[in-house]
Amino acid sequence: MPSVAKQVDASIRIITEPSVYVVGKQVIPDAELDRFLADHGVSWESDSEIAAEVLTETAGRVCYMSFAKPRPGGNSAYLTHIKEVGHGSVLEHAVWNFVITGVSRSLTHELVRHRAGFGYSQLSQRYVDESVAEYVEPDIIAGDPELHAIWLEAIKQSHGAYIKLAEKLNAKLADPKAAATAMLPPDADRTTRRKAARQAARSVLPNATETKIFVTANARALRHFLEQRGSSFAEPEIRKLAGKLLDILQKESPNLFGDYEKKPLPDGTFELVTAYKKV
Repeated sequence: MPSVAKQVDASIRIITEPSVYVVGKQVIPDAELDRFLADHGVSWESDSEIAAEVLTETAGRVCYMSFAKPRPGGNSAYLTHIKEVGHGSVLEHAVWNFVITGVSRSLTHELVRHRAGFGYSQLSQRYVDESVAEYVEPDIIAGDPELHAIWLEAIKQSHGAYIKLAEKLNAKLADPKAAATAMLPPDADRTTRRKAARQAARSVLPNATETKIFVTANARALRHFLEQRGSSFAEPEIRKLAGKLLDILQKESPNLFGDYEKKPLPDGTFELVTAYKKV
């Protein structure tokens, strides 16, 4: 369950905070890296034990075959120099896999605009029943009782409409004539009918509906996301997600993401700033 959730009734839960899970990251086959170095007559070892940092340093050193005479300062100094000179292509070799939950469809509409360096697999409302659902409430609404009441009433109405539509459509599609209208075979099985009913009923669900999305992204693309969506001009929900991702990435790879700072904003979120923009 997401970190902050409030049960409204048996079928509706309100969420105000996203959750991020790191479900995959790289490892280095040391024997293969050593074989490459030996084949080229050099011996080198990064002082970092983090795969993403070692791989980006290796990629950069391949460009100039600078293994024999490394710069002083180790991996941290090397990657800082990479950011200073804007040699961002080597950062594309560091990759993470995340599962993000507790976010709205509004947020993912913005998130999937980040295409270069990102891959996505999102929860399907055609296959997943939303009769028991979660909704993400904007903080500016949640903090005002009057606005919250208006928002919650709208959520209940759309949620109730979804349930009624899904039930009635599923029943109607058992009739061969109705099935034909929906472009279904007259002998459509129960699973096919339910999918058709849900894909039509979902049209009344609001942008606030919670979703789950599997995200794969490289370090360069993630830096671009942090700068765009961690800006004070970004939408608050996705800015909150950017802040959570930064917290994780700074622990995962301080040499790639340690240059970012979080500056408090009046709405309780943080703006993300760095001296090394558009790497």
